[in-house]
Amino acid sequence: MTDLKSYARSLERSRSALTREDRPDRFTMAGREWDLLPGVFAPPFSATTGTAMEILGLVGARETPYRRYGSFLEIGAGTGIIAITAALAGSGRVVASDINPLAVENTRLNALRHGVTDRVSAVHSDLFSALDGGERFDTVYWHSNFVLAPTEYRYASDHERAYVDPGYRAHRGYLAEAPLRLTEGGCALLQFSDRGDVERLHAIAADCGRELLVRHRQDFLEGSETIEHILFEIRAAD
Repeated sequence: MTDLKSYARSLERSRSALTREDRPDRFTMAGREWDLLPGVFAPPFSATTGTAMEILGLVGARETPYRRYGSFLEIGAGTGIIAITAALAGSGRVVASDINPLAVENTRLNALRHGVTDRVSAVHSDLFSALDGGERFDTVYWHSNFVLAPTEYRYASDHERAYVDPGYRAHRGYLAEAPLRLTEGGCALLQFSDRGDVERLHAIAADCGRELLVRHRQDFLEGSETIEHILFEIRAAD
């Protein structure tokens, strides 16, 4: 495993992001101000959130790969930037789910800050566990914790869940259920990275009766390293 894909390195980045002296309680991204609570993934310390917004067409000139004015479910919402920006861009109903209760509260704060509490609901949930069984969405999206950790690894904090996935358990759950949460003609999206194990992800998808179609690839700099993000659409395998 290369250093770039090292789960130990990712966990060290997680710990550092919690304790850095320059960690803000408020920051600016995509032309807007956002609150950041302790214990929540910090977008200012990584280029991944901004890149995700570009890939989704929430900033810049790129067309959206989903129904802009439809319903939108985000798994792993963190501070809520993507979910709230989707609402501001036209989505009429947005659900922002996160397993970290601090992230749920952070999303609620930012939804209030940007005046979208009528359209954005923040839910404490492990993937889809807290959602009503009949809920369906035009778009289901997860910017995943794509670095693979050993199956036996146990999280030391909820914050680590934003960085690594032991044995790709969460990815397996998402690949299996995300397409089942769609309206007719809806789109299940997974934002992954070449820092993750792409070959293993495809194998898990096949186990779940899914196939992964590449909708977009985008390189960006993370510090001095070039990283590629990949937006997959998840479909039932033929």
